[in-house]
This record gives sequence, C-alpha cells and structure tokens, in this order.
Amino acid sequence: MDTTSAPGPLSGRTALVTGAAAGIGRACAEALAAAGARVHVVDLSAAGAAEVAGRIGGTAWVADLADPVAVDALPDDADIVVNNAGLQHVAPLHEFPVERFLQLQRVMVEAPFRILRRTLPHMYREGWGRIVNISSVHGLRASPFKSAYVTAKHALEGLSKTAALEGARYGVTSNCISPAYVRTALVERQIADQADTHGIAEDEVVERIMLDRTAVKRLIEPAEVAALAVWLCSPAASYITGTSLPVDGGWTAH
Repeated sequence: MDTTSAPGPLSGRTALVTGAAAGIGRACAEALAAAGARVHVVDLSAAGAAEVAGRIGGTAWVADLADPVAVDALPDDADIVVNNAGLQHVAPLHEFPVERFLQLQRVMVEAPFRILRRTLPHMYREGWGRIVNISSVHGLRASPFKSAYVTAKHALEGLSKTAALEGARYGVTSNCISPAYVRTALVERQIADQADTHGIAEDEVVERIMLDRTAVKRLIEPAEVAALAVWLCSPAASYITGTSLPVDGGWTAH
C-alpha cells in the first residue's frame, strides 16, 4: 500500500520552533514537519531560516529573540512551541560581562515567556497544546564559569513547570528536555572557550570536561533530542507534564 500521502500523527498542528536554522532546533523542525505539522521556522539567520523552511514546507521568521518587539511580532497560532534558541558565554562570575549576562536571560528566559504568553490563549481555545522547552543538564546541575547559562536554564525549568500547572485544565502539557552536550555549532564554539578558560588543549576539552560526568562517553546527536520532542507531542506522552527529561548519559545519576 502506498503510504506516501498518509497523514502524520501531527497533521493539522502548527509548531513554532526557535533557533530552528541549525542544531537541535533544525532537527526539531525537520522531525515535526515529518510528523505532519506545519512549522514556523524562527531564527536570527535569514538565510538559515529560509533554507530550512523551504526544505520542510514551513514558514521562515527572522527575529532577534533579545528584542522584545521582534518576539512579540512572531505568530501566535502555534499549538506546539519548542523553545530552543540559546547562546553561551564562558567566564568567571566576577568577570562576566553584565550585558552579555542580560542578553542570555532575554533570549533564553524572557523570549520563551513572551512566546508562551502569546500562544497559550490559542492552545487554551483549541483544548490542546504541547510546550517543549529545550533546557539542559545545566538546568538541573551547575558548572563553573557558566553563570548566565546556568541561571537561564534553571529559570526556563521553572517557567516550564508553571506553564504545566496552569495549562493542564486546558489540555496543554509543558516539559523540558535537558540534554548534556549535543553535537551542535554552539558546543563546537565552546571547545575553544573552555580550552582558554581551563588552560588546556582543545582536544582535551571533550574528554576531560564535556564527557567527564557522563557514563556514556559520546556527544548527543540533535536528532535524538528531536525524536524525544516529537514523542512529547504524541498521545503516548499526554500524561507527562511539568517534568524535565534528562538526556545526559547518566550525568544526573551521580
């Protein structure tokens, strides 16, 4: 039987994915589209957003998530929201640039808040919604030299739980996926920063720092995170809300 035109499990749904031009966001946009969802591809890179949207049949939206005006101009018709966009800066707390700290909070805390504030009324009217916040093992554990990132991810975990409690009566679930180091451009850029901060060679960073606390000694692939995001939108996960699912190779088992 020809199944090429068979509807996917998320047919009729509309997803909004931030940071969707690369890495985890790109993988999530691709996986959600493959499951049948119409996807708003949101990214700072116009070329990247257009390329992904064109390939998956989605709509590209160019936005700097540090700009509240740009965030408030994003569409509000999504019944699946994947808050993924993020950035990193590595420095000792007493030397951390204040504006850089605030930028991370705007992108990874304020923007998700603003996006949910705009999209939740639609989800409530529909009686169905799925919020997937791409947190981090650093939303559950701290590491030195990452004060802004750790703070933002802990805040995102709290925002996610609040959304879960408020949204349950309307059929809306909200969860975090909290991966350890994923093979993305963000992680690749961290290698040089970590090498400089810790005074070690770049080829030692992955083994000695990134994989030091994991039992499974490899980086996570973006597609693995995306598969979990799609599962959280499935009927099998309809009773899962207000939680954080570590994808950390055993990091938090310590």
